[in-house]
Amino acid sequence: MLRAQDPPPCPTPETGASPSPASAPEPDPDEAVRRILKSRIDADKRGVGLVVGLIDARGGRVIGYGRTALQNGREVDGKTEFEIGSITKVFTSLLLAEAVARKQVALNDPVARYLPPQAAVPASGQRPITLLDLATHRSGLPSFPENFAPKNNANPYADLSVEQLYGFVAASRLKHEVGAQYDYSNLGAALLGQALANRAQTDYATLVEGNVCRMLGMADTVVNLSPAQRKRLAQPYDRGLAPAATWDLAAFAGAGGLHSDADDLLKFLAANLDTSKGSLAGAVALTHEVRNGAGGPANDIALGWHVNRVHVPPILWHNGSTGGYRSFIGFDAANHVGVVVLSNTANPVDDIGLHLLNPQFELAAQPKQRVAIPIKPESADAFVGKYSFNPQASLTFSREGGRYFVQLTGQDKLEVYPETDTDFFPTVVDAQVSFNQDADGRATSLVLRQKGIPDQTAKRVP
Repeated sequence: MLRAQDPPPCPTPETGASPSPASAPEPDPDEAVRRILKSRIDADKRGVGLVVGLIDARGGRVIGYGRTALQNGREVDGKTEFEIGSITKVFTSLLLAEAVARKQVALNDPVARYLPPQAAVPASGQRPITLLDLATHRSGLPSFPENFAPKNNANPYADLSVEQLYGFVAASRLKHEVGAQYDYSNLGAALLGQALANRAQTDYATLVEGNVCRMLGMADTVVNLSPAQRKRLAQPYDRGLAPAATWDLAAFAGAGGLHSDADDLLKFLAANLDTSKGSLAGAVALTHEVRNGAGGPANDIALGWHVNRVHVPPILWHNGSTGGYRSFIGFDAANHVGVVVLSNTANPVDDIGLHLLNPQFELAAQPKQRVAIPIKPESADAFVGKYSFNPQASLTFSREGGRYFVQLTGQDKLEVYPETDTDFFPTVVDAQVSFNQDADGRATSLVLRQKGIPDQTAKRVP
């Protein structure tokens, strides 16, 4: 069985003479991690603050580089709070496993059993969507609600109520038969979190914090930050390092609403690396059991955890993504190695986490910059106008000479650049506006694509 290799030692500085073996200082095995973080932030400009938590034969420790904010920020460390996005789904699945261990629910219970009558759940004939289907992304529910129209794209889930969540589920068309295949669903995870909260007659935040976080000593892993914790929250940034907004997940909390820090997530990793003790040990072990394939020959799904079998031994992992944060958590149980990576920018960090777990996973090269192409300014006149997503939200496209702008309802005007004859992109956020045209070349609608949010179509207003 292959074992994860130690990081390469730091090269000895050139001083004009080689030190004798007896006088050579012990290499710092964490220096390789610092070099990765420093390169990502200083050379590649793909980060502002990066924190890595590691558990291996040397124990647990935190390595941070960068700052909580570009202007007047503090150095990031193990107590810096981040939004951890979809890593929350692993906690939601652990809540499910804990309820199963207490014989409060069964994995194959229909989710409808824990929902009010008005929450009509689609089904495939007599096959209902079960709690297990939701935890393993085999429900057939779409990833995002089909009629999702955020009032504020910068904080898209903030205004969603539990009643709206039920309405989204009731209106959903299943992408395939229930249980037939893996299809990642944020909507399904949110429904699972709400169903478990309903069974416990509480809300999701109270349930996850009381039944998981406090049980593992994770006092700084919460849905709603206290004033003291908010002071430790890193400022989020988009992929171009422009300030982004924090997200409030509201009724979608079970899919991605938790905040945490590296110190706390090391405790969570420790609980997953040693399932021989602790009040949650049996439930944690249950979340590790592989249930089905997950979209590829070397990928499986357990309860919440994804299982990567590209190399031996396998790695259990999950990542997270909100407007201006990225996160990764994973562990190699065979070699007793665990890694968490937290970033306050929207640039991915999965490659760092996987590489630190197994160096056979290579670090990702710096992505190519998007390039604007020259177009005749007057050709964009076919797109000038107002486009409606819903009665409350619209986007206006305008041209000022050879410059192009979009403006969402209630937001500032934003300059965009042509990537093709019909596609435009801003530089301050990872997004794209694509126009659909009729036979005469006049735009009839547009599609707004933005990382972390489902594609949104707006029809042209006459």
